Amino acid sequence: MPTKTLQIPTTDGRADALAAFPNRGGRYPGVLLYTDAFGVRPVLREMARELAEHGYYVLVPNLYYRHGPAPVIELPEHIGGESRPAVFARLMPLIEAHTTERALGDADAYLRFLTTQPEVSSGPVAVIGYCMGAVLAMRTAAAHPDRVAAVAGFHPSPLVTDAPDSPHRVVPGLTAQVHLGLAENDMSPEAIGELDQALDAAGVGYTCEVYPGTVHGFTMSDTDAFDPSALQRHWDRLLPLLDRSLTGS
Repeated sequence: MPTKTLQIPTTDGRADALAAFPNRGGRYPGVLLYTDAFGVRPVLREMARELAEHGYYVLVPNLYYRHGPAPVIELPEHIGGESRPAVFARLMPLIEAHTTERALGDADAYLRFLTTQPEVSSGPVAVIGYCMGAVLAMRTAAAHPDRVAAVAGFHPSPLVTDAPDSPHRVVPGLTAQVHLGLAENDMSPEAIGELDQALDAAGVGYTCEVYPGTVHGFTMSDTDAFDPSALQRHWDRLLPLLDRSLTGS
């Protein structure tokens, strides 16, 4: 499964990105994949490859490109309890610098780049994300309802907050089909209810599911949160969503 590193022009420079796609020629539906807070690394490369094997062109941008190419900070092979505080101490300034305004500007650049790649078919795309990437996926889909037909987020950062730009407040802009796979500790029942209410009011097709027995980060095999059965459930929800939304099957 070929992968290559690309440079995406943005208003603030060039974002390095990983692309994975089938090697049998032809053109394939596009998928924009937003990473979790730890960024582009081997586990994300493998997830992109696995998704590409199902017939998609997957673009994984380095969210922190303003601070350098990926990996922007050195990461341990396994992000466990002992290393996690030090890793987050270095990541937090990067996360805080990635404002909503910057995220929306980047989203426009990423989608424009994705949809003009020669291996990408015409038609709508999907946007998926993990952790903070799930928030970015929701914002991107709401800002580009004409381009995004499916959005999926797994173990998301908070989607319901008191902030004026809380992700749940952008839901009225959605037209995409939605799946949200939550860890048990991601959102309170009250917050889930508020999010469901917003999605119902938007009139979109969606599923919002708590994956039993999971903690935040359950899809990532290089962390203590990893849950193999939950990762499989994630594929079992994601792949049919993409098939329905992008291929009509």
